[in-house]
Amino acid sequence: MTQNKPIAVLVGATGDFGKAISVRLAAEGLRIVAVGRTQESLEALKKDVPGLETCVADISDDSSIDAIKAALDGPVQLAVHGPGLAAPGHVTELAPDALAASVNIKAGGMLRLTRAVDSHLMEGARLVGIAGHYGLEPTDYACAAGVANASLIALMRQLSMAYGPRGISAHTVAPGPADTPRLHRIAEVRARDNGTTPEEVLEHMKADSSLKTLVTPEQVAWAVASLLAPEAIATTGTVLSLDGGRRRGMP
Repeated sequence: MTQNKPIAVLVGATGDFGKAISVRLAAEGLRIVAVGRTQESLEALKKDVPGLETCVADISDDSSIDAIKAALDGPVQLAVHGPGLAAPGHVTELAPDALAASVNIKAGGMLRLTRAVDSHLMEGARLVGIAGHYGLEPTDYACAAGVANASLIALMRQLSMAYGPRGISAHTVAPGPADTPRLHRIAEVRARDNGTTPEEVLEHMKADSSLKTLVTPEQVAWAVASLLAPEAIATTGTVLSLDGGRRRGMP
C-alpha cells in the first residue's frame, strides 16, 4: 500500500453501510483504515476490499483513541463514524442505561474518532458522522436511535465550528430506513410487538417514502464519497438527508 495516499478512517466498517463505504472509498483511491471490534470481522471485509488496513478497537471506550492513533502513519482526508446500534426500544420501555450506551456509541464514539485523527487531519479533511432519519423525525418506538442520532447531529455542528478555522469540515449523513439485514431484524421485533408480520412492517416503512422505497447501503456510500469534492466544504455543519422523501417538515 502506497503510504503517500490519503487515508480514510472508517469506524463501523464491518456493518452494512461500512462495507459499501469501504468499497466506494477504495475505488476513489484512498487508503482505508477499517476500525472494528474483532480482527475476524475485519479479515472478512478484506476479501471485498483488497489492501484494506485494519484496527481493532471498541469505539465505546476511550482506549480506542490510542488504538486508532497508532494505526495511522499518514495524512487523513476522511474520518467516517458509522457504527450501528441495537434494535430500537419503545420510549416507555427502554432502560435508561441502554439509552446512555447508545449516545456513548454515536456521539461519544465520534468524539473519540476525532481525537484519534486530529493530529493527522490534512487541510480540506472531512469529519463525517452517519446518523439516521430518527434523529430528525423522532418516533416513540425507536427511542435510542432518535436520541443518539440527534446528539450526533448536534456534535457534528459543534465540530464544524471548532475545525473550520483549520479548513476542515464536519458533515452528517442521515439515511432513512435502509434495506439491510438489521432493518429486517427490527421489522421482526416490531411485528411481534404489533401483532402483524415483518413484511407488513417493511411495506409500511416503504409507504412513508414518496418513492415507496428503502435506502440502500450503496446510496449511503455515494453520499459519503461525494463529500470528497472540494466544493463540498460549503456544506459543513449541515445534514445530508437520504430519506427518500420521508420528511414532511420544513426545512
